[in-house]
Amino acid sequence: MAKPLLTDELWERIEPFIPPEPPKPKGGRPPVPPRAALTGILFVLKTGIPWEYLPQEMGCGCGMTCWRRLRDWQEAGVWDDIWRSLLDELGRAGGIDWSSAAIDSCSTRALFGGPRRGRTPRIVQRTAVNGI
Repeated sequence: MAKPLLTDELWERIEPFIPPEPPKPKGGRPPVPPRAALTGILFVLKTGIPWEYLPQEMGCGCGMTCWRRLRDWQEAGVWDDIWRSLLDELGRAGGIDWSSAAIDSCSTRALFGGPRRGRTPRIVQRTAVNGI
């Protein structure tokens, strides 16, 4: 049997961050369960297949459903919340070696562009025209 992409332990840690599905007053199909959608998302991201090739046999819904769920969760900040939570947990366990951490301007945004400087002076060079 294949190794599961989303273990029960990992799902228990992630599930609290997943927002509930909004109600659909007009009805329609029942939504794909969040765990199934996340399994489909992980499968596509891990294998690199196109969303439309997500195997229906996995029970994750169609690839477009998983893609929409990925987009909705991104907009809701789910991935950032999960990342911060896992980093906090790792930090509390002493699993982060801060002695080798580095930060530079490429990874940190300079709010408001930093301090303003005066106008950059321009040096105007006059060139001789017609030997004058």
